[in-house]
Amino acid sequence: MKTLYIFTFLILLFSCKENKNAPEKIIEEPIEQQIIKPEFQTIIDSANVTGSILIYDSLKNTYYSNDFDWAKKGNLPASTFKIANSIIALETGVVKNDSTFFKWDGKRRAMRAWERDFIFKDAFHFSCVPCYQEIAIKIGVKRMNNYLAKLDYGNMKVDSTNIDLFWLEGESRINQFQQIDFLKRLYQSELPISERTETIMKRIMIIEDNTNYKLSGKTGWSIRNGNNNGWFVGYVENQGKTYFFATNVEPKQQFDMDMFPMIRKDVTFKAFEEMKIIK
Repeated sequence: MKTLYIFTFLILLFSCKENKNAPEKIIEEPIEQQIIKPEFQTIIDSANVTGSILIYDSLKNTYYSNDFDWAKKGNLPASTFKIANSIIALETGVVKNDSTFFKWDGKRRAMRAWERDFIFKDAFHFSCVPCYQEIAIKIGVKRMNNYLAKLDYGNMKVDSTNIDLFWLEGESRINQFQQIDFLKRLYQSELPISERTETIMKRIMIIEDNTNYKLSGKTGWSIRNGNNNGWFVGYVENQGKTYFFATNVEPKQQFDMDMFPMIRKDVTFKAFEEMKIIK
C-alpha cells in the first residue's frame, strides 16, 4: 500500500511540472485589413472634390478607402468636434440634458439659422457654433484638456487664447482613422463616461432612422488659409451589422460652394450604396 502511495505521488508531481512548463495558449487577435476601393475614387472625382472616404466594417475588422494616405492626414475637426464637446459638457454638468436651453442674445450671427433660441439637441443638429463656444468657455481650458486626454480624442491644442475656437482654427488635428476609433469606442461603450451621457449622445446623434437602416453622425466644415475642408463622420446600423465611416473632402477649383454642405453626405451615401450597406 505504501508503494502505491509513493507511485501516485510521483505521477502527480511530474504531471504538475509538465503542466507548469507547458506553453501558454496564445489567443490571436483578428488581423485588421485595409482594402483599396477604386469605386470610391470614381465617386470623389465625379463630385469634383479631392479627399478620402473611409469605411470600417466592424464584423470583418476591415477598412475600405480610395486613399489611405489622405485618411491618415490630420485636419481640424470643425463641427465633428461637437460630439466630443457634447460628451464633455454632459460629463462636467455644463449641460444638464438634451433639453438644456440656450437663449439667443439678439445679436447677428454668421448664419441666419443660428439667430434663435435652441435646446441642446437642436443646437447639435443645427451645428450652432455660438452655442458650443459658450459651452467650451464654461468647460474651461483645464477641464477641456483633462477630458480630451481621457477620451483620447485626436491631437487638440487648447489654451486660454483659443478655448472658443480651437476646433475651427489653429493647430488642432484629427485624422479619419482617429475619428472612427473614437466613434467605435463610443458605440461599444468603451469611453470613460457615464451610461447616462452615452445614452443621450447616441440619441442626439441620430440623423435618420427608417425601416432599412439607422444613421448617426455629424458633419463639419473648416476654412484654413482659404482652403475649405469638409467632414462627415458617424456609423450606420443595418440588419445587425454596424459600419463606421469618416469622409474628408476638399473642393477642386471652380467648385460651386453652395453644393459643399451636401457633397460630404452625397459621396458618403454613394459609397454606402457601392458597398451595399444601404439600398
